[in-house]
Amino acid sequence: MEEHMKVIYTCFPKGKHKVLTMSYDDGRKEDRRLVAMFNEYGIKGTFNLNGGLDLDERIPKQEYKKLYEGHEVACHTYLHPTIARSPIEHVAREILEDRRTLEKVMGYPVRGLAYPNGSVNRQIMDLLPATGIRYARTTVSTDGFAMPEDFYHWDATCHHDRNLLERGQEFAALYKKQYLYMMYVWGHSYEFTQNGNWDVMENFCKMIGHRQDIWYASNIQIVDYMRAAAELEIGVDGDFVYNPNAQSIWLEVDGRIMEAEPGKLVAL
Repeated sequence: MEEHMKVIYTCFPKGKHKVLTMSYDDGRKEDRRLVAMFNEYGIKGTFNLNGGLDLDERIPKQEYKKLYEGHEVACHTYLHPTIARSPIEHVAREILEDRRTLEKVMGYPVRGLAYPNGSVNRQIMDLLPATGIRYARTTVSTDGFAMPEDFYHWDATCHHDRNLLERGQEFAALYKKQYLYMMYVWGHSYEFTQNGNWDVMENFCKMIGHRQDIWYASNIQIVDYMRAAAELEIGVDGDFVYNPNAQSIWLEVDGRIMEAEPGKLVAL
């Protein structure tokens, strides 16, 4: 009798197949309003900060820990240079000094980066793992919802000034569960004040927040989850899975949602 071959898919937590993540740069004072909005609607963000720039229009460092609680603080380099023009040794120092400064404030390893001015080349990408950086965001918009092929060249879906509500409506309507979908929005919070369009983000959050079919995650949560999912050890016949990680990973097995608990061998 012919063996039944199972169809096994990786899912996001709780079996979801859509994830929303936000990424905001420079740590300007408008972050206070943006974080409050995200918190109200259950949305998670990553905030990319420059540890060496203590300017009047920026959030003071002593406020970081409380303000960004529940979100992620990531690097944006120490002084925000256009790093593709800089000597590679200096790029390493820019990243490590930024990490060091932010970690002293936040009390956890800072492992993400947004390229300052979107400046990146292959040499910089190759450097990042040795500096403790696990992903890096560009300033490229894809207008799509695919997962990135390379977390060190992570392109966003869109900047918030690029048809955000239309993109959000498209994302909310996605239903095909054989795909993993990601909506990734980036920008600078001061742009809402500059352009007088805070209502765009407010309307987006109202529309997309607190939905049962979406996982709301920071950038590093997505990276950590996908790396852990790749570590699952699944039997050839798909009868069991061993999860060597410290977090649960969710699978869909022939249409059934299964949780692979950390450190356990689970029958499928």
